[in-house]
Amino acid sequence: MDEEILFFFGAHMDALPVYQALWQLLEEQLPQTRRKVSKTQISFYDRRMYACVSFLPARPAALRPKTGWLTLTFGLNRRETDPRIDAAAEPYPGRWTHHVLLSSPEEVDGQIAAWLREAAAFSAEKR
Repeated sequence: MDEEILFFFGAHMDALPVYQALWQLLEEQLPQTRRKVSKTQISFYDRRMYACVSFLPARPAALRPKTGWLTLTFGLNRRETDPRIDAAAEPYPGRWTHHVLLSSPEEVDGQIAAWLREAAAFSAEKR
């Protein structure tokens, strides 16, 4: 495991299995993906950033697990209304940013893979 990744998770090591499941999915489904670790997030890129994970609390505290969660953020050209989406915003016309709280490796499933493929394709279309 990369030292930068371990440092990022620091006090949140209980969320590391969720991240590992997500990274495995990205390696399988979008093998061209690169990652950039910063103090507040791990960003996923092809040519441009299309998704990231952070500890942004996108869900009210009363509805979040106490430990073991992280927030996946991705951009689409439309608003997704799936119940798994904790928050969505349109920072500028035609770009919707979505936040999904993930609290177990099992939640990194086919739906997450589909959204990430769509987000990567959407990001690749930009000039």
